[in-house]
Amino acid sequence: MAFKRIAYNLKKYRFEFRHLTILFLVLIIFQIILSFVQKESLQHFIENTQKWYQQDSAEKIANLATTSLEILLENINIQEISSEYDKRQMIQSFNIIFSQQLLQHSLEDMFLIISKGDSLFVLDDGASLFEFLKNGKTPTAEVLESRKLILNQYRSMADQIFSGEKIVTVIEAQHIFNTYVPFVPNGEFHGVLFMKNTPDFSNITNEIVSSYEETTIIYSSLILFGLLAMYYISTYTLRERDETQKLLYEEKEKYLKEQIIHEKELSFTNRIYHTHHKAEKVMGFIKEDLRSINVEESKNIINRVIKYSNFVSRVIYDMKWYDPPITTIRSQLFNTDINEVINFIINNIFLRVSSKTDIYEFRTNLDNRLPKVHINEFVIWEIIEPIIQNSIDHSAIDKVVVDILTKYDEAEGVSQIIIRDNGMGIDTSLLETDKKGTKKIFLENESTKVTVNQNSGYGCYIAYQMAVKRCGWEIDAFNHPEGGAVFVIKIKNGKVN
Repeated sequence: MAFKRIAYNLKKYRFEFRHLTILFLVLIIFQIILSFVQKESLQHFIENTQKWYQQDSAEKIANLATTSLEILLENINIQEISSEYDKRQMIQSFNIIFSQQLLQHSLEDMFLIISKGDSLFVLDDGASLFEFLKNGKTPTAEVLESRKLILNQYRSMADQIFSGEKIVTVIEAQHIFNTYVPFVPNGEFHGVLFMKNTPDFSNITNEIVSSYEETTIIYSSLILFGLLAMYYISTYTLRERDETQKLLYEEKEKYLKEQIIHEKELSFTNRIYHTHHKAEKVMGFIKEDLRSINVEESKNIINRVIKYSNFVSRVIYDMKWYDPPITTIRSQLFNTDINEVINFIINNIFLRVSSKTDIYEFRTNLDNRLPKVHINEFVIWEIIEPIIQNSIDHSAIDKVVVDILTKYDEAEGVSQIIIRDNGMGIDTSLLETDKKGTKKIFLENESTKVTVNQNSGYGCYIAYQMAVKRCGWEIDAFNHPEGGAVFVIKIKNGKVN
């Protein structure tokens, strides 16, 4: 189950060329860093091992020389040597021990440091050593400056060497080993044998590092070529996939365009179907006005007929377009008084039908401070008239009272149109919102009207589309706590944003 879950999660993500390129570069960088770290680690290990081996080698050489001198002195009683020949033989033996060690290329200096009282003396040849051991004579020659430093160094650790009789090595400059070996012939401590050794194993170290670098290059090259092959195969596969997806997207785009055109045609047809009966009703009003025209009322009738005619023209114009040009909806050329439009709709549309006056009643409270808007007045007509009609049709009571008020908040720069009725209110299912936050009452084909007419549910939908989508206003619907439905239209700054 865990594997399937991981596989499912991976399928949700698309890997593009840039992802593979970044992954490829990251792997290469990691390989370089890893090689560098391994090389540094190996070199550090070799240096530590070399240092330990160099110290061990220097101490062994110094200990061997000291042991040779001690064995020689233990096997021969130097005090019994009286002949000149035995003396020369003994001195030659001492010189051989000194000189044999100095033949090694890494050995720079070797001598005995003899302590007598509080004084230290340097013995670096067989004759001086013989005279010291036989007669107790100390050398009188001036000690070299470099050896004075060694003597000072020895003084600082003399007590440590004497008490422990252990070999002590001081490392200088990472590769110089100053080794002090206790000199104890016949069990008597006389001083130390000093040996300055500079063992060099750089050739071995360089060979090891060079061999490792060759191995690393071969290994990194194999990995690099493997990654390049994987990168090529992956990018080729992704390219094929992207081409296939591109064809699929083009096909989907074509299908969506056809679907959008079909939906626009359907919406256009329903919108025209919804408004054509209004045009028919308005044409009836025009005919009635023309038949009843007289001198006293001629001016009012003419203005009213012109408004009616312009509305019919607007309906006919809308039949020509799926989406009318924005300049026919809002423009600086329009300067519409919303209060005037509301009064005209009430008085010359809803109250023109005398048989309806006993069924519904209008009460208005219009704010004269309401700014004019740059919206075509017949677009405002298409927004307000369906909402009023909805309040009348869905009130479900005998006497409907529709309250219409406008108000302007000068501090906030917001105009409001509020339409309220005293009916049964809006069904709660229509006040639910969809995923986009739009209430169902403003969606297409949403209605509680029981009718066989399949074109119901377009009044509030058209009002919402006109107000929100085309004019940039805000519209909301809810039920009043005291009963009835409330529609609120907000216009920021009294005009379209």
